[in-house]
Amino acid sequence: MKFGPMPVEQAKGAILAHSVSANGRKLRKGLTLSDDHIAELTQAGLTEVTVARLDPGDCHEDEAAGLLAHALVPDAEAANLRITEAFTGRVNLLADGPGVVILDVEALEQFNRVNPMITVATVPQHQQMSDGGMVATIKIISYAVPVADVRRAANYALSAVRLIAPVHRTAGLIVTDIPGGPRNEKGIAAIKGRVELLGMELSDVQIVPHDSDRIATAIAQMPGDLLMILTASATSDVDDVAPSAIREAGGVVDRFGMPVDPGNLLFLGSLGERPVIGLPGCARSPALNGADWVLSRVACGVETTGADIAAMGVGGLLKEIPTRPQPRAHRKP
Repeated sequence: MKFGPMPVEQAKGAILAHSVSANGRKLRKGLTLSDDHIAELTQAGLTEVTVARLDPGDCHEDEAAGLLAHALVPDAEAANLRITEAFTGRVNLLADGPGVVILDVEALEQFNRVNPMITVATVPQHQQMSDGGMVATIKIISYAVPVADVRRAANYALSAVRLIAPVHRTAGLIVTDIPGGPRNEKGIAAIKGRVELLGMELSDVQIVPHDSDRIATAIAQMPGDLLMILTASATSDVDDVAPSAIREAGGVVDRFGMPVDPGNLLFLGSLGERPVIGLPGCARSPALNGADWVLSRVACGVETTGADIAAMGVGGLLKEIPTRPQPRAHRKP
């Protein structure tokens, strides 16, 4: 691609690199100059414009962005994504419903190394999305790029972006109660909102005393594809009341504690085929916390092991929330 100033009379078919005004009308950058545009520029007294002119073997920015988007997502329906039309060298990939983003990170890094003018930017790995949310944007920075580079980038990142939709449709919630404990209404509402953002239904809520036997009974009887437990008193150990209740009901606890703050006191287990999430107290707030990361993955059937939770620590220092009973930093009196 050739870029630079050019006499107006020679600029037909070139791409206008900078917007200009001609007789009160704005000709915007990116416009392919026609005979009419040349006449307008000449009548306005302009003798030179800055343009980009494609060389043989170049690919126009819109064509390149479209080709690359369809390489990243060859089957949009299967990937639960929508691909927008190319405009000014940009194509966006949008979530076609709620879910969790799955990225081939290595492939995307190779894609972005091919040519600095060929770029894809995405949300983080395993980001929870709502319908219409932008998952990725493909942007060609220059007005054209070599078609050979477009092909190389496309080959590196075939099917590198997709959205996993929820596989669980219902969730049950057990809330424990102690005299003088926290009010449950706001916490239940916050958790219901989380569940519904994932396209799921909170099928049942049971409030029971903070007692392992009572919790175990509720676990065994609770409907829902996945179960959640929100305790009135913070879970402090893998042998505390709620984890013990899971084992008493015949389930297992795979992980207690996570390196995400807020969210340290989460635990994860299962009862047969049903996942069980022990929610930290910060889940009473609608603010982002570690429970959101685990709930979204579990709801979408993404395997979530102890090693996966351990890996959440890098980037796991989240924004402080006002409802925390013991903030990280105390103000001086």
